[in-house]
Amino acid sequence: MSWVKSIVASAASAVALGTSGVALGAIVVASSGPSASQFPAGKKIDDSQSITLRAGDTITILDHQGTRVLRGAGTFKANETGRAAQSSTFAALTRQRASQRVRTGAVRNAGPAGTVMSPNLWFIDISKPGIKCVVDGAPIRLWRADDAKPATYTVSTAGGVASTVSFDVGSMVGALDTSNTPVADGAAYTIATSAGEAFGRFSFAVLPAQPANPEDMASALIDKGCSAQVDLLAASLAPQGN
Repeated sequence: MSWVKSIVASAASAVALGTSGVALGAIVVASSGPSASQFPAGKKIDDSQSITLRAGDTITILDHQGTRVLRGAGTFKANETGRAAQSSTFAALTRQRASQRVRTGAVRNAGPAGTVMSPNLWFIDISKPGIKCVVDGAPIRLWRADDAKPATYTVSTAGGVASTVSFDVGSMVGALDTSNTPVADGAAYTIATSAGEAFGRFSFAVLPAQPANPEDMASALIDKGCSAQVDLLAASLAPQGN
């Protein structure tokens, strides 16, 4: 029967799409050089597309296999075979932590030149003001790179409502009491030390759900202006040694 053939064909198409990979292409997360305007952050690139760069060009693209930095002059394929997928790294980076506080041994993430990066995309890095993407209903945790001393920080809303977040020696992560200072999309907050030294202006962009793959995650973060998290995603998914 024709309707049976139609159902079988539809199912086969669905399986083909599902097995073609988590993503169907790549996304530009950073660019510089003469061709930067042709490759803005957020630009989608099909797997089969060739990328031609001029001398002085540098672009970073991200797909389910991780990030790649392309430097011109030269022509490159968006889909480079032979790279190991970074699915386990992405899963760890985006996991919503259940514990109220994570000890230092679980929160170190080696970045470029041995720098310490946040191990989780949803931790709020207090050293980097700006727009911070969070998932609707998820817990909010502050993260600091230096855990040598105890510290207490104040998170204040524009209306003057404040909460404190304390860190013990050896602790990099502290939970924010959102019942006292609720998270609202677009609302502004200030994070300051107990001595009143402000790190800068922070605001939240609330995502309705967590994107399921690196490309969709990068797209959502870029769309909301969460640049520090875009940088963290790209750096964390870069192949070791890059």
